[in-house]
Amino acid sequence: MFIQTEATPNPATLKFLPGRVVLDGDPREFRTPDEAEESPLASALFQVPGVTAVFFGYDFITVTKADSEWPRLKPAVLGAIMEHFVSGAPILLESDEAEVPGPEDFDPADAETVETIKELLETRVRPAVAADGGDITFRSFRDGIVYLNMRGSCAGCPSSTATLRHGIQNLLKHFLPDVAEVRAVS
Repeated sequence: MFIQTEATPNPATLKFLPGRVVLDGDPREFRTPDEAEESPLASALFQVPGVTAVFFGYDFITVTKADSEWPRLKPAVLGAIMEHFVSGAPILLESDEAEVPGPEDFDPADAETVETIKELLETRVRPAVAADGGDITFRSFRDGIVYLNMRGSCAGCPSSTATLRHGIQNLLKHFLPDVAEVRAVS
């Protein structure tokens, strides 16, 4: 098995491409070892000293590190990923609890605007963000401000503010005059 790696805009996060589907469905993020208990692969990655977050996309895994250097961490991360896929274990354990996205918040009078925001995010923003090893989802629209949740390599990325302000905000303002600003939320 050959696993490719790619740098992301976030120097603390590396993208791993195992050449197969990782997670068929909504992306998942694990920020603590306790959250990772529902995933044998995420649990194994958290056992690598220095790993602070794991994110599964459709065909990639992003791993975020603390202060350690990638040259020391990368072999252990690659080993954990390879061992997992060779074992045939599932990515997620069967559970009655699916990851529930945070509640969306908007005035029902803004439903049409929110639907357009979501469509623009889905068709124009999320594919580009996924290429960098992350994900971005709608959370709220209030008083002209769009609140988005950034995950994977986007969470804590030094360039995420620029992405929000110059990329996403400009895109949304172009199509929707009601949008005044875009902000990140946890």
